[in-house]
Amino acid sequence: MAGDWSVYMILTSDGSLYTGISTDVPRRFLQHQSGRGAKYFHSKRRPEQVVYCEANHDRSSASQREAAIKKLSRREKLRLTDAFADAPSDHSRTKR
Repeated sequence: MAGDWSVYMILTSDGSLYTGISTDVPRRFLQHQSGRGAKYFHSKRRPEQVVYCEANHDRSSASQREAAIKKLSRREKLRLTDAFADAPSDHSRTKR
């Protein structure tokens, strides 16, 4: 269904930021923790916490936004996570 997709970033045990998309971010985070998620987490790198989430995308816009975030510098990604942390507790942002 349109608007059900989210783009998210996870802070990892080595301090890197992983970006992905999902229709259910909490479920996907649990998959990453259990080793059933992305290959990115199949090494010693472990997912620590979701530090950014942008909701209300369709599949196409979520994929496009994911690609755009992946192209950002680390500093720019951290600006997004800082803004997310400062947002009200409903951490579900709508797409821009």
